Amino acid sequence: MQDKLLIVLLGPTAVGKTELALNLAERLSCPILNCDSRQIYKQMQIGTASPTPEQLSRVKHYFVGELDLDEYYSAARYEQEVLTLATNLFARHNTLILSGGSMMYIDAVCKGIDDIPTVDTITRDTLKQRLVSEGLDTLLEELRILDPEHYKTVDRHNAKRVVHALEICYMTGKPYSSFLSRRTLRAGQSSRPFRILKIGLERPRQDLFDRINARVDLMIAQGLLHEASTLYPYRQLNSLNTVGYKEMFKVLEGTWQLPLAIERMKKNTRVYAKKQMTWFKHDTDIHWYSPDSTQEIWQEIQKHLK
Repeated sequence: MQDKLLIVLLGPTAVGKTELALNLAERLSCPILNCDSRQIYKQMQIGTASPTPEQLSRVKHYFVGELDLDEYYSAARYEQEVLTLATNLFARHNTLILSGGSMMYIDAVCKGIDDIPTVDTITRDTLKQRLVSEGLDTLLEELRILDPEHYKTVDRHNAKRVVHALEICYMTGKPYSSFLSRRTLRAGQSSRPFRILKIGLERPRQDLFDRINARVDLMIAQGLLHEASTLYPYRQLNSLNTVGYKEMFKVLEGTWQLPLAIERMKKNTRVYAKKQMTWFKHDTDIHWYSPDSTQEIWQEIQKHLK
């Protein structure tokens, strides 16, 4: 399949990936593999800015609205499912487009990911309950004892990462870091049977922030608060632990007024966009363009077509 090409269209939230991906897919007569860790779930259309029914009708999409809210998903699973699907699709297409902004998911497909076991439900529920009842500091101390190497580098304010490391420690009886140590080895073996072209989209900072603010306003106008109200009974699920829904849940529980929630949502989305750009800028394989430079982007793609 070395004559086949996977075009990875990436960039921060609200930069303009969706419409460009559609235009390129129509031009290349190929499907789109969505790379958004939240759009893959059902019932979260507005808050994740999922492709609209009209957009979905224009081009065949994969990994959009496929999972139930309570279904566990990971970058490792995404990697395997994309590679399997790509093998099948490349039998009919010379190019595929993978479009999105989920950093770890993109890296998983392009570079491979650590072979970390899937956590069983009992272990996951146990650690989740312990986080609530005992607090993050207690779990951090346990991680320090069970895996001092990972304890040195883990984000100690990120409960999700601390809990996940402990889940692996308890489930396997091995330090979480022992699985991470395979990354360097796998990096040299993670060549794919197809070629990869990474196209990054960027805009001036204020332009991007204005687009983010406008998108949030549009989500509110489209009924985000109502959508969140239908999901409120499931608010403890990991799939809903994301910007947009978390702020709306604060409104629904009476903690915040809607104007405050909207401003926090805009701010948190801007912070996330900055994190995305920081992550992507470390990747020297990315060719950067303005989303408006459609002709230049097409010329770049043509260089890699066979």
